[in-house]
Amino acid sequence: MRSLLHAVRKLDRIPILVACAALFALMAMTFFDVILRSTFNAPIEAATELTRIFVAVMVFAVLPHVSVGNHHISVDLTDGLFRRYRLERVRDGVILIASGVMLIWPVQRIVVLAERTRSYGDVTEYLAIPQFYIMWFIAIGTGIAAASMVIAGVLKLAAPHLLGDDAQ
Repeated sequence: MRSLLHAVRKLDRIPILVACAALFALMAMTFFDVILRSTFNAPIEAATELTRIFVAVMVFAVLPHVSVGNHHISVDLTDGLFRRYRLERVRDGVILIASGVMLIWPVQRIVVLAERTRSYGDVTEYLAIPQFYIMWFIAIGTGIAAASMVIAGVLKLAAPHLLGDDAQ
């Protein structure tokens, strides 16, 4: 089981690298768009749609990592109460499982919308990129986040030692 978790932690780096590449591409595109716009009055016409695509890739590539790693924004109004009764692990496990299960509905809706977009043949305005590719990427990222949250929640409740020191 530990070797499987070690392999998953290694694979977790791939989406992060994809998000980093998208961020770098967005940064470079914005830089050249500003230079071309200011110097030659010739902006990159597809910059708007590329920005949307790169932002979607950045957000949904790291969604599983952020969700499972507890790196998201949270309000700690009840932390003292749970800490006092030593129920933090139970709370975190239940929240992970519930959040993962709740993400199933958005995944289903995104898949339906992606298939509808594919059947209509919708493409982006300037580059004619089929929009369903991006929508399927969003669905897959959200689906992986849902599955990983449920698995992490079960592990946090049943075997927290497998998640490491930072997850207990």
